Amino acid sequence: MRRVLVLLACALVLVSCANVPQESLPVVVSVEKAPPQANDAPEPPANADPLDIVRLFIKANADPRSGNAASRAFLDERQRGAWRPNRSFTIIDKTFSTVYDPTAASGATTTPTPSSATPDPNVRTVTVRGSVLGTLSADSAFIPGSGPAEQTFQVRKQADGQWRISSPPPPVLLVTDDEFDGNYNPVSVSFYSADSGSFVPDLRYVPAKPQSGMPGRVMDLILQGPSAGLTGAVKNLFGDGVSLENNVKNNDDGSLTVQLSGLTGVGLDTRSLIAAQIVLSMQTVTSTRIRLLADGAPLVPGHEYWRSSDVPSYNASSSPGPGLMTVGGRVRSLSDGAPIAGAAGNGAYAVVSAAQSIDDKRLAVVEQDGDRVRLRIGDLGRDLPTVDLGGGSLSRPTWRPAQAGAGPSNEVWTVVDHSIIARMVLDPNGHWLRQSVNANDLLALGPIGVLRLSRDGARVAATVNGQLVVASVVRNGDTVTLREPRVLQPGVLTDVLDVDWGSTPDTLVAATSSPSQPVQRLSVDGRRMDAYNSSNLTAPVRAVAAAPSQPIVVADAGGLWTATELGEVWRPQAHSMQNADPFYPG
Repeated sequence: MRRVLVLLACALVLVSCANVPQESLPVVVSVEKAPPQANDAPEPPANADPLDIVRLFIKANADPRSGNAASRAFLDERQRGAWRPNRSFTIIDKTFSTVYDPTAASGATTTPTPSSATPDPNVRTVTVRGSVLGTLSADSAFIPGSGPAEQTFQVRKQADGQWRISSPPPPVLLVTDDEFDGNYNPVSVSFYSADSGSFVPDLRYVPAKPQSGMPGRVMDLILQGPSAGLTGAVKNLFGDGVSLENNVKNNDDGSLTVQLSGLTGVGLDTRSLIAAQIVLSMQTVTSTRIRLLADGAPLVPGHEYWRSSDVPSYNASSSPGPGLMTVGGRVRSLSDGAPIAGAAGNGAYAVVSAAQSIDDKRLAVVEQDGDRVRLRIGDLGRDLPTVDLGGGSLSRPTWRPAQAGAGPSNEVWTVVDHSIIARMVLDPNGHWLRQSVNANDLLALGPIGVLRLSRDGARVAATVNGQLVVASVVRNGDTVTLREPRVLQPGVLTDVLDVDWGSTPDTLVAATSSPSQPVQRLSVDGRRMDAYNSSNLTAPVRAVAAAPSQPIVVADAGGLWTATELGEVWRPQAHSMQNADPFYPG
């Protein structure tokens, strides 16, 4: 019996061995990583004093990886585990100071005398003082700001002789602007404007490292919807049930896969818009093909892989006309200096200012009428009937973009007496009717000088008390409201005389009375400001005109000047005239 059992066992072993292959393909086993430890970062420099500990802590705050591990390294053991920083933080100038606080008690012995506490040499109080540049909100948008920033820290010497922060750090981090720029990348997330049929850029800032995760972070922002500054002005194409089925993945062929779920029943038009939104938003973080899937199939049937060149143009104003100018009460062409056809060009009207519609088909002019002004609107090159709008002053008009498939532009805005924003709307019977704009939030900042609608219709830029302000345009039926007004570069950019939307939808160009930096280019959120070359210009530069695919044109005391790049020397405009005010459609 024992022999039989041994023989059976050997037979079983041989059969098992026969089923084991000589080679096998490796199988990737997914292992869930443990959450990062609170001290998962290099320790601070040995023997750093309390001032350096706090200073280095502030500089480390810009690194969000591993739960702000770089900052936690400067905290004592108790605070490392207990600290819960906010998602938003305050950005300060890099020239901040750290000083010992002479008014705060450094510490006390455990048995103080009734008269006074004995200072503890192992505890120091350090105060950080800096200048606020803005905040990064919880939705990853920059909100400009100004004023002083101050935070106080208690620093204690540990048992090993090293100083560490022992008081709970404030939940709102202070981050220096240079470290912010080094650790965060701006991305232009696109959101659809059903009103104009175009995509509107929403500048957001995401951690730059690891770089491979950038597409996933952009996709998260798309799904979260627009920032507070654009909420209501654009449409969120994703319903509540839409989500990422898997993480955004880099494929072996170099492409990128985005797998969505929750789009069952969504029509082809919306799916095409979603595809365009994703591809346009990803432009700043990847140049590779993007594979778009939804519920296990291509997001757009028959179109699985996408590049930016596959997205049709959703911007009707990508190539506006050559521009016009007002001079001597007439409207003339910038391209040849000749008066335009019709009464606006032949001197029949005493033209103060004018605006051409984005589609180039219509013209609105402000006409001098005795000691008052009035508005005329009509087709370009024809007589312009007066409309029921006048006042002591009217700002240069600005046109709303034509609604998708609705024909020429049918709405123009102007500011009456610096205090009322009026919009003239063309009704089905061909009459221009005055309607109001709720601009209470904007007017709370002061009287309005210049007002310019963006060419996608989702924002306005305005000069208010010499400051540059941007607000969103929210439409609800016939009600139009300006919301979330934000002063760009407050305390820095002053004496703004004119503004126009730039060569891209997320930039502005401002003309100021500054003799050293008269023309500035700004991002739409005010985070970045760059000065154009001031050569050849004579302050003040009183007017500016900008548009996609067109040179910048400015007007100073000597005439008109053009440039295309920041460092370029300004050249005389070919048909410059003294006291001319240039403008492009918009």
